[in-house]
Amino acid sequence: MLSDELFSSVCGPPIAANTAISKDVGIYAHTLTPTWAVKASFKKSSAPVHCLALSDSHVYAAQDQKAHVHVYSRARGNQEALVPFQERIRCIALAGDVLVLGTAEGRLILWETCTGRQITTPPCHVQAVSCIAVSPHHVLSASDDSNINVWSLPRLLEPGQDIGHEPDRTLSNHRGAITDLVLGPGSNPETNLCVSASKDKTCILWNYQTGQVLRTLLFPTAPLCISLDPCARALFVSSEDRSLYLVEFYGDKPLLGARSAELASIVMQINSPLGVADEDAGAASCMAVSYDGTSIVTGHAKGKILKWNLIDNSHPTELANLNASITNLAFAPLLSEKQNSQAATVIKPNQSQRQYTLTTQLQGDLNQGTRFDQMLNTNGFSDETIAQALASFGASAPSS
Repeated sequence: MLSDELFSSVCGPPIAANTAISKDVGIYAHTLTPTWAVKASFKKSSAPVHCLALSDSHVYAAQDQKAHVHVYSRARGNQEALVPFQERIRCIALAGDVLVLGTAEGRLILWETCTGRQITTPPCHVQAVSCIAVSPHHVLSASDDSNINVWSLPRLLEPGQDIGHEPDRTLSNHRGAITDLVLGPGSNPETNLCVSASKDKTCILWNYQTGQVLRTLLFPTAPLCISLDPCARALFVSSEDRSLYLVEFYGDKPLLGARSAELASIVMQINSPLGVADEDAGAASCMAVSYDGTSIVTGHAKGKILKWNLIDNSHPTELANLNASITNLAFAPLLSEKQNSQAATVIKPNQSQRQYTLTTQLQGDLNQGTRFDQMLNTNGFSDETIAQALASFGASAPSS
């Protein structure tokens, strides 16, 4: 049975004098299923909101009001490195082996963790970068200046490329600081979805490749954290008044797609919450949705981690009280992508270096035959090739 592993981080002083909770632990690894338990802990960290990133082998945590990133080894359970930067870090996100950092000066820093290569953009925002979202091909940076910049990740990483130019496009419909930003799982340019939350009490659904506004959602109070369900068919929003909202995109009255009865320019008012957290928990500053989409875990300013069950829509249950403000929640990937190599260690960034050395560990059988080799070694056409050809002919539309 696969076990959901949930990482949480805390920031700030202890709320109460609780000797049962260690004061120097800043990051926890919990098991959510089949039972809730603390699996591992990492010390000497104080990561604010949007400052925690996970890989298969490491945990990255930017420190509060500092220009440092702590790197922890998940296998050994200890701190592996302390990486300094030139500016204070406000948010981070991980795109493969590249850690993307947003600074208080409005810049983006891209650190290639397997080689130490570092790329720094000019100030792309007039205020601090508040949150970052990444896909295999794009980086989206949101700021306190209410704008969202869309960057091409391959263009930023291209060797010898001058990155002094502007981002691909800017999304600028918000009128307040951006509090959270999430991307849908799709990669089709026509259906690329991202959702931004702002202090102007709205969430906007975008096609971030075209810059088109798909829908604007208005809430009674400012949304603080948002998350999409695993299939990007619904949006979960937690607001300042401790309310949790569920917005379905393709319900009885679809908000998106051809069946939507209203124009995209019409603002949708959202008034009915899915539930409200207790006052002693405080507002949620972060959330995570389980991989099966049946439950939501929220982290609150007063140290509590709550679980919301979507099957019976019951009152949230308290999973833990970490006695400090919960700032980040993230599920570790259940199934890792198959890779033929894995970097052995994390290399600290070095801007002055012009040549980089990659040390990696090869994995799996590198001499396995390709599909072309299989066709060469087969007499005639194989059954698989014939089946694929017949399927392609059947799927093709007849010409007029």
